[in-house]
Amino acid sequence: MLNFAQWSLDAIREEGGSLSWLEEQRFDWTTTTAHALEQILSGKTVILITDEKRKWLKSYILCAINNPSLDRPLLPIVSIDAIYNHFNSVTGGEMIDIVDDMISLSYKDDYIFWYIGKGNDKRADIAKRRDNSYFWIFDEEVNNAFTLKSYDQNLDIKLLQLYKLFNASLNASMFGEVDVSS
Repeated sequence: MLNFAQWSLDAIREEGGSLSWLEEQRFDWTTTTAHALEQILSGKTVILITDEKRKWLKSYILCAINNPSLDRPLLPIVSIDAIYNHFNSVTGGEMIDIVDDMISLSYKDDYIFWYIGKGNDKRADIAKRRDNSYFWIFDEEVNNAFTLKSYDQNLDIKLLQLYKLFNASLNASMFGEVDVSS
C-alpha cells in the first residue's frame, strides 16, 4: 500500500501538464487532505461551506460526490445552508456559537467543516473555530488549509482539478490502495 504523498505525486503526474501547478504545492495538499480523508473514513459527516462566488462548486460537489456511478459507499456530506437556511444572516460570535452548538447537538461532534472560498468571508468563520476543519482557502494561511489565490485567472479550473484529485484520493483511501495515515 502506497503512502498518500507518493500516491498523490503519481496521480498528479499521471494527469500530465494540466496539474503541473499542483506538483509544487503537493506537500500542502497531502498534509491537509490526508487529515480530512482520515476523518471521513472514520465516519464523520462533512459539512460543506463555500463563499458566495463558489456556490456553483458546492452544488457540483454535492451532486457528484455520491453519484451512483461511482460504485462506492455513500458519504455523509451536507451543505451548511441545508442545515441552517439562514446561515448568510449569521453575524457575530454569539450567533456563530449558537449555530455551532446546534450542529454539535445534531451530529454529536462527529463532523468536520469543509470550507472553500476567500479567507476573509464571514461564512469561513464557523469553520475557522474548529481545529479539524478542512480548507481550500484563498489569500490566507490557516491550519489544515490548501491555499490558492483568488485572483488566479485559472482558479475555477484549478478547483475542479482539485475536486477530481480529491475524489480519486477518496476512492483510493476507501478501497485500500493508499494509506492516508502515514
